Amino acid sequence: MFKKIGLGIIFFLISTMMLLAQSREELQKTKQNLEREITELNQMLRETQKNTKSSVKQLAIIKKKINAREALVGSINREVKQLDETIFLNERDIYRLKKELDTLKVKYAKSIVFAYKNRSSYAYLNFLFSAGSFNDAIKRVTYLKSYRQNRETQASTIVKSENLLQEKVGVLSNNKKERLSTLEVQNKQLLVLQDDKKEQDQVVVGLKGKELEISKQLKDKEGQRQKVALAMNAVIRREIEEAKKRDEAKRLKALEDARKLQASKNAEAAKNNSTITPNKPSTPKNNNNNNEANTGVTSAAKDRNYSPLESTPEGMEMSINFENNRGRLPWPVSNGIVTVGFGTQNYAGTKLIQKSDGIEIAVAVGSSVRCVADGEVVYVGEMADELVVLVRHGKYFTGYKNLSSFSVGRDQQVKAGTVLGKSGTSIDGEGGILFMIMNDKSVAQNPMPWLKGR
Repeated sequence: MFKKIGLGIIFFLISTMMLLAQSREELQKTKQNLEREITELNQMLRETQKNTKSSVKQLAIIKKKINAREALVGSINREVKQLDETIFLNERDIYRLKKELDTLKVKYAKSIVFAYKNRSSYAYLNFLFSAGSFNDAIKRVTYLKSYRQNRETQASTIVKSENLLQEKVGVLSNNKKERLSTLEVQNKQLLVLQDDKKEQDQVVVGLKGKELEISKQLKDKEGQRQKVALAMNAVIRREIEEAKKRDEAKRLKALEDARKLQASKNAEAAKNNSTITPNKPSTPKNNNNNNEANTGVTSAAKDRNYSPLESTPEGMEMSINFENNRGRLPWPVSNGIVTVGFGTQNYAGTKLIQKSDGIEIAVAVGSSVRCVADGEVVYVGEMADELVVLVRHGKYFTGYKNLSSFSVGRDQQVKAGTVLGKSGTSIDGEGGILFMIMNDKSVAQNPMPWLKGR
């Protein structure tokens, strides 16, 4: 019984420690990622501050840094709560161990007292010789041996429990020290967060002072955005028209092949039965049963809205693969920070507004820009004085703007991870790229839900 009690305590404590260790590891990993992001943002902010044209970008970076800092404080707060839970569990375990240790000691003391009272050899001999038979005597010897082993087990369990108790007391002491240390780190981060917010207020004041100048920059950027959007729409329309032509050509060929086959059958029938007046050549009917042959649409398209860009098995496969990888697409650059999000950006404290058809990722000039999915390059060249690559993935398109050089050509088949070119400088003079996702209706999509977490 004593052995079962000891093993049960140890198993419970080990299981609890393993669960807490796993969650602690996840928290530590989150903290490390946030700290690394804040370090990158600080470095980027220092670089951006050298550029007098990048006041808006400074504000965007500071906002991201504040968000990351708040997330870090929240992560530290969760760590403190977890330490509180660990301390509570350890204190409860220590209380349980003390109670069980007291019980073990009381039972062991009783057995020692009993053994002391019956310590004489005469008592043992009398116990053995009073047996009614030889078998009964053997049983009494076995009982005496097991009784002695039980006392040894009691003593061993008490020693193990005392050692475990001392170990838990030491762990509890370390937990309390770690909690105090974590609270100090949290307080320091809260102070730095206040400094970040003050810095944000200073940048906002600076933006107000240069609002006319920055407003002109954003107006130029908006003009460029609209020109690029028109150019990309033109490319998408061209791809759709070409797909329609290929689709129509395939349909006409299917009709011609069907007509020739019917004519051949009629001629064969006339040859085999010359006594019967030949039937007039029949014109193949274009009914719904032949729709798949006429249009070249694969069976997978029957449950989807028709798109000329999915009228081939290859186009359909690329579309479906792209959709299935939503939330798992790789990033176009290996590192970098999103400084401008998708849609309309309003800068608090100012009247400045910025629109974006994708996400702007700040990255060092000359960084490799990679394709996010299998597809076909449909455009390589300039759009509104910016170098752009446009890749088709079935009925979806991904755009990569602000490049400094190209590594692919038009009509080239590319895989996810293929280097499309090198990153360049944006209109505000900073290194970075603009990444976009569009559908066959030329509607821009928010890339963030499509990309995997970093």
